[in-house]
Amino acid sequence: MSEIVITRENFDEEVRNYRGMPVLLDFWAGWCGPCMMLSPIIEEIADEYDGQIKVGKINVDEQPELAAAFKVESIPLVVVVKDGVVTAGTVGYHSKEDILALLEK
Repeated sequence: MSEIVITRENFDEEVRNYRGMPVLLDFWAGWCGPCMMLSPIIEEIADEYDGQIKVGKINVDEQPELAAAFKVESIPLVVVVKDGVVTAGTVGYHSKEDILALLEK
């Protein structure tokens, strides 16, 4: 499973009401350098953990309502959602190991 583009229209189905594996959300923007550096890591996680983690990408410029709902002040912001509840999150560029550690919380 590759990354899923999360929008206001599919958020409830893909994240809020989703039960099963954790959802890793990457809040990003095309003008954000650290976001572009993090993007290959998020893609790698999506590919390597297919069937274990659902990975969604939210462009904060295109989805301002979702950015506001998550109180996004800085990007990249990576958030883990399990059964509709935010369990962990981190701001800024982080290593693959750091991102995977969020899933353990």
